Amino acid sequence: MIRFESDYAEGAHTRILKRLLETNEEQTPGYGMDEYCERARGYIREACDMENADVHFLVGGTQANTTIISSILRPHQGAVSAITGHIAGHESGAIEATGHKVLTLPSDDGKINARQVKELYDAHWNDATHEHMVQPGLVYISHPSENGTTYSKSELEELSKVCRECGLPLFMDGARLGYGLAAKDNDLSLKDIARLCDVFYIGGTKLGALFGEAVVITNGDLKRDFRYMIKQKGGLLAKGRLLGIQFETLFEGGLYDEISKHAVDLAMMIREAFVEKGFSLRYDSKTNQQFPILPNDVLSELGKNYSFSYWEKVDDTQSVVRFCTSWATKKEHVEQLIEDIRNLDL
Repeated sequence: MIRFESDYAEGAHTRILKRLLETNEEQTPGYGMDEYCERARGYIREACDMENADVHFLVGGTQANTTIISSILRPHQGAVSAITGHIAGHESGAIEATGHKVLTLPSDDGKINARQVKELYDAHWNDATHEHMVQPGLVYISHPSENGTTYSKSELEELSKVCRECGLPLFMDGARLGYGLAAKDNDLSLKDIARLCDVFYIGGTKLGALFGEAVVITNGDLKRDFRYMIKQKGGLLAKGRLLGIQFETLFEGGLYDEISKHAVDLAMMIREAFVEKGFSLRYDSKTNQQFPILPNDVLSELGKNYSFSYWEKVDDTQSVVRFCTSWATKKEHVEQLIEDIRNLDL
């Protein structure tokens, strides 16, 4: 079985494993206060062109989302998100468990826009009984979105402008950020994201690391006591150097960009194969996630040799599924899949 259902099916890049082995018996301070974490922070600050950014290493995406959101919001506030946002549908109520409601906005492609945020903000404050309702306290987006779509630079600039006018911190979930930056239609850079967002994180778990996310806080008002919050939410790793070594390796010599591009290039090959065969795509994703609409009998046929994720039902005969490549996907596996797509008897 060749697996295309996720981008975290493999372990870690060999360079990371090699570096972890080389440093295995070294003694360092704990909790991210070691030289490896400090060098990794330096690489990330340089990539973001922001020397005063705070960089923290957490063990996973759910810990990053819950820690960031709960550290920003006051008890009566909620997080604004697309209805398809990860925190709205795939965190098992983790945000709500911190005492904060997720305020969802309609979205077909996985993104939200500046107009929607302003309308929600105005609707809240123009209501005479607004103190009876959850107050919007921050805006959550992800790049790429849950559906593989990406924000353009102009879209992010508009969203950032509205958020700052309304006093709503803008938080970008970057669990798959490398794949978003490597997307064929992407015009955003890490520098743009650092400038336009108040806080974001750089995903490692889905991008070559064994585990870990690098949280980058650019808004000085959000930096205070963040390490307390990491500890309280279970995201502070005692052997913190294991995270620092991984991100140091990913950002040395452009490895993060290299492996992100690898996954996206292969995903584009899969996309082209489905389109050439006459299948439609549910979302216009140029990232490592592809969402073909396939007849159910085709799913059964491809499912004999490949695993992929069911996404949604279209009708009684068709479904949307997700094929996901990763930093470690083998080109020969993609070529085999493409050949089988071409040979489907429709």
